Amino acid sequence: MRISVKNNNVLLEDIKDFKLADTFDCGQCFRFNPCSDGGYIGTAYGKTVRITQNGNTVTLHSTSLDDFNSVWRIFLDLDRDYGSIKKKLTSCSDTVMSEAIVHGDGIRILKQDLWETIISFIISASNNIPRIKKIIESLCENYGTAHIYEGKTYYAFPDAHTIANLSDDELAVIRSGFRAKYISACAKRVDCGDFVLDELYAMSTEDAKKSLMTLNGVGNKVADCILLFALNKFDSFPIDVWIKRIMEYCYFDNTPQTIPTIAEFANIRYGELGGIAQQYLFYYARSLKIGL
Repeated sequence: MRISVKNNNVLLEDIKDFKLADTFDCGQCFRFNPCSDGGYIGTAYGKTVRITQNGNTVTLHSTSLDDFNSVWRIFLDLDRDYGSIKKKLTSCSDTVMSEAIVHGDGIRILKQDLWETIISFIISASNNIPRIKKIIESLCENYGTAHIYEGKTYYAFPDAHTIANLSDDELAVIRSGFRAKYISACAKRVDCGDFVLDELYAMSTEDAKKSLMTLNGVGNKVADCILLFALNKFDSFPIDVWIKRIMEYCYFDNTPQTIPTIAEFANIRYGELGGIAQQYLFYYARSLKIGL
């Protein structure tokens, strides 16, 4: 990958194993959306960026090199060797995974802000993607810090202190339903220091998951998503009703299985790369409506 700056844009040339649609449409984040120019625009870590792609050249528009190196390079996971990961995942002659990787060969696991990811996936429980996005945007627009990007106003994700001090009526504005009480309780625990976010990074996957599941509104699947999409614990394999059906269809001759059975299978088959395998499988199956 070659990096250069031209007209206030950061250009990434000869980039491998990265495609915008694969990365932003595989269900891992909620604040990046397609643009009319074929690119995507979104906000993370208090910054907004519009990204376009032409073959193996990716352009981050109206972005400084400092912001690229401090935010977007990490967020987009650009320094990880996904070519090597793909080889490892297909080394066991798994034809399903091989096909899934070909279909979603540009997926990268985003390194998202931990606090935002916790609240976003609490909101995601028993919800659909359009409504998840609407609730999150309402939360940001009402209580996040505003900034201007390419002449338009965008909003950062509000911090725990801000959300912790919202009244029930103020939080009701975002129309999150039963999830409001979980959002508020979580923010109060983080704000008062009872739950320390930074401690999760150094924990094992198992211990971090146990800690996350002490938060109201964080169950097994939500915890696994947080582990994967914010903490980059790639051995985490989130299982919801869709992944359960996909796994049954692809690996168990369409025979119903328990979640522990599927989790054990994924751990044996994919090990420390289970979360990345899950994203390839989910994107592949959803796009082709396999098992859905």
